[in-house]
Amino acid sequence: MTHLAAAPAAAPVRSRRARIALTTTTIVLAAFFAVASALPKLFAVSAAVDSFDTIGWGATGMYVIGALELAGAVALLVPVLSGVAPIALSALMVGACVTQIVAFDGENAATPLILMVPLAVLAWARRGKNRELVALVRRAV
Repeated sequence: MTHLAAAPAAAPVRSRRARIALTTTTIVLAAFFAVASALPKLFAVSAAVDSFDTIGWGATGMYVIGALELAGAVALLVPVLSGVAPIALSALMVGACVTQIVAFDGENAATPLILMVPLAVLAWARRGKNRELVALVRRAV
């Protein structure tokens, strides 16, 4: 029996402006998640420490979330991971929104929701990369 792998779908044809917009959005989000969100947690900035103490997760939770955000930021820039990274970061943002509502009375709950909009756009635009990732994993297994 011969195993025929499905040919990868051709990448959608996008205008130059669309490609620039997607690339710019990717870079801005990666920079935000790495610099503004992950690094303060990983360097234990006092505001991050206080926030994680308030929600009861302490330093361990802070470092884990910071590491996940940094990994997501890097993954946004890795072509084969660029489809799954915005989905994973969106999941983190759902958790952040719920946490903001529950632990901080919704004080900054809009921020993760706002970040989910460009993440959703990237997830949709780069959905073909998920097929490539699945094909790579299947070949490796």
